[in-house]
Amino acid sequence: MDNVSDDPRLAAILNSAFQAFAAYGFRKTSMDDIAKGAGMSRPAVYLHFKNKEAIVRALTRQYYDQKIALVAQALQGDGPVPQVLDRAIQAQSEGMAAILASPHGLEMLDATKSMSTDIVEQGEGELTALYADWLRREGAAGRARLLMGADETARTITAALKGIKMTAPGAEEFEQRIAQLAALLGAGLEVR
Repeated sequence: MDNVSDDPRLAAILNSAFQAFAAYGFRKTSMDDIAKGAGMSRPAVYLHFKNKEAIVRALTRQYYDQKIALVAQALQGDGPVPQVLDRAIQAQSEGMAAILASPHGLEMLDATKSMSTDIVEQGEGELTALYADWLRREGAAGRARLLMGADETARTITAALKGIKMTAPGAEEFEQRIAQLAALLGAGLEVR
């Protein structure tokens, strides 16, 4: 897929698809729905994507590209370890409450998981690597207390975030659990 930011047509298709999936669900959304929302013909959409599954895969890659950039930026920031970690977790979680609040949010997550397993695994791996690199730097500088290694701690962070995303019964609970996780992890990593 071309870089979405370079092609307004791709961005329009992906935005339309996301809105349609949120409103109607993956199964009930048609390529016509996506085309209408993008302001183009169905054949024009097919020039970019062969089916809805290809669109889900593109949305998943876009999601991880954005989250990786936001988390990397947050982890480069200054401040105490709990504060930096909270910013990174909030950056990674931003927007998920809106998905969970939509009538078809869980269906969207299930479609992503089943159609984009390789992209999800790669994205989660890249996020884990960002946290691990940050933890190594902070540990070496004496600013973070690591009871396990940086890699294992990073895997725990990303697995916990993914678990909350997949099990939160709604948007409010998701936000509460994310805030609690960030506070617990930050307190556990803080050097006292």
